[in-house]
Amino acid sequence: MGVGFLRTDVSIDHPDFGKLQVCVCRRAEVQKQANDRLYALSNLKELKHLTFDAFKPRGVIGIGQYQADSLEQAYNSARQFANHHKGWLLLQGKYGCGKTHLAAAIANEAIEMGVLTLFLTVPDLLDTLRFAYNDQEFTFEERFEEIRHIPLLILDDFGTQNATPWAQEKLFQIINFRYINHLPLVVTTNLSIDDIEPRIRSRLEDPELVTRVKIHAPDFRNPSDDTGHHELSALKHISHLTFGKFDLRKNEDIPLNEQKSLEKAFHTSQNYAENPHGWLVLTGIYGTGKTHLAAAIANYRAGLGHPPLFIMIPDFLDHLRSTFAPDSNVRYDRLFDEVRTTPLLILDDLGTQSSTPWSREKLYQLFNHRYMAELPTVITMADSIEELYSKEPRLATRMLDTRLCTIHAITAPPYRGKFAQTDKSRRSRK
Repeated sequence: MGVGFLRTDVSIDHPDFGKLQVCVCRRAEVQKQANDRLYALSNLKELKHLTFDAFKPRGVIGIGQYQADSLEQAYNSARQFANHHKGWLLLQGKYGCGKTHLAAAIANEAIEMGVLTLFLTVPDLLDTLRFAYNDQEFTFEERFEEIRHIPLLILDDFGTQNATPWAQEKLFQIINFRYINHLPLVVTTNLSIDDIEPRIRSRLEDPELVTRVKIHAPDFRNPSDDTGHHELSALKHISHLTFGKFDLRKNEDIPLNEQKSLEKAFHTSQNYAENPHGWLVLTGIYGTGKTHLAAAIANYRAGLGHPPLFIMIPDFLDHLRSTFAPDSNVRYDRLFDEVRTTPLLILDDLGTQSSTPWSREKLYQLFNHRYMAELPTVITMADSIEELYSKEPRLATRMLDTRLCTIHAITAPPYRGKFAQTDKSRRSRK
């Protein structure tokens, strides 16, 4: 028997009967060697600076409250996990939002506490398993069992791996083993939960085991390039369009009934922003304030921590078409479903899209789903409801349901430019 090892004195029916155990005198040394090897395997030397103290819980200056709140929630959840290493922690968010920093901070703190920890990006984990087939020191089975049983496993960048059947099967076996045995696990991913392989997704959706946190903060390396909103959302470009900056034109020489139509649309939009319910349709010629009011609703909701999806309809259809490209990293069904089911959807400029059979069908599917589900929706369009009915009766009939939909026609002239002047001259000739 080697020096430093002994057999424990247990009964014959004990699971440790006959097994060699590390002597107490060498236990600390053996654990340190194991820790050092796992530390090197995890490449944590390059991530040693990623600690909780170095993390900015509210992000960088200039990001919105909603984004900062989500980042702080992720920070608090990571710190809580680092304190007890119980359950699972799933961190979701775009590249550069802080997921890896928090995961590495958990790993660094665990190692300081003496907890055997393995931190790997998922592609590196799979490479480690592949290389084990030719490893002289460890067999594949030994390495696989080590990963499955490690006291704390942290999988970074889940979803960036090459999704071969072998890779999917190995990942499932690891995650399922830890799920069955309630072993601590941290996963970071930029995927939505619906894009994760169904067997793994079902484990990650267990609310009794998993704490799920979605970070909406932008890439900290380039915060001005993104506000953390959905890739389709135009909110970052219209943040200046608020109710406080809306001009009710009370001092302008326009007919009272036209000014009143603007005032009514304004107050209706304010009430809708307080409690989004049903559909709100704003109609009127270009430049009369429809988009401003729709954006004000969006910015008000975002300020409450519930940013809606604000999209220009032509841009939305372009994005849908782009998902069919061979190099697209976004699936059509995922993108379309996100828009169909978002809690509050604001559709700007209905009627300006290319009127192809495909685009008409996509818009009908979108409108019909939200109509049947009675999901809050705001729509702006230059056409009157009668004009829309002559072009797209299937859409117009949904809007004509007074049980669900409120329509406000802004009859005031445009705010700016030659169209306002032309309209004013036209009225003076009457």
